[in-house]
Amino acid sequence: MDQKKILLVDDEPDFVELIKKRLELNNYEVTTAANGKEALSKLEAGQFDAVLLDIMMPEIDGLSALKAIRKQNKSLPVFMLTAYSEEGRFKQANKLGASGYIIKTSDLQKEIENITAILRLSDKYKPYTK
Repeated sequence: MDQKKILLVDDEPDFVELIKKRLELNNYEVTTAANGKEALSKLEAGQFDAVLLDIMMPEIDGLSALKAIRKQNKSLPVFMLTAYSEEGRFKQANKLGASGYIIKTSDLQKEIENITAILRLSDKYKPYTK
């Protein structure tokens, strides 16, 4: 089975490093970006199976990055990461085409379980391409 390529976008270096290591232990290839601008650049340069995108970041925030991603690729699974459960942002992300949400918690093991479960689910809904 091929490794799935994930783009992890978040401006919290400690969170990124922990999640990246754990995803790699679960057989994912992980590329990271610290903000939306960097993420868009990496998406132009390579192909990914899914994106984990923080909502609140400097330079280009997650909602603006999601809007730009959807202009280029409507089927790429993009899951929003957030430490805050703000319904207004969720609704806005939904309208922009977010595939789902992951609320950050202080429980790292639960975080990894949530992320890997969502990534496994996203495989079932991806269109078949040769």
